[in-house]
Amino acid sequence: MGVIDYYRHELNRIAWRMQYRTRRDFKREVSVISAPELKEPSFCEKSENKIVMQQYLNGLSSELGKRVIHEIYVNDKTETQVARELQISQQAVSKWKKKMIQELYQKMNF
Repeated sequence: MGVIDYYRHELNRIAWRMQYRTRRDFKREVSVISAPELKEPSFCEKSENKIVMQQYLNGLSSELGKRVIHEIYVNDKTETQVARELQISQQAVSKWKKKMIQELYQKMNF
């Protein structure tokens, strides 16, 4: 393979990478722009959602379960952070979360 062939091959590889990145970035941008679920909810919708969720959370049977759900979903904490705060294992937090989500699901569907 001569010098010219080597550089031609390298230029083709560079051009291919540039096209690939451009297509990838374009797909990412288009999916974000066209996603209807990303529409920002209005102040009223946000307020109503908070009130309804607070009512559902207050209806949970366990105080520890309420706290776990509140810390994870309202305060955006990880299971590990919640476990440290409550001085229980991360697995216990995961089980409480699963149990409370199941209870919320049942309450919302009946």
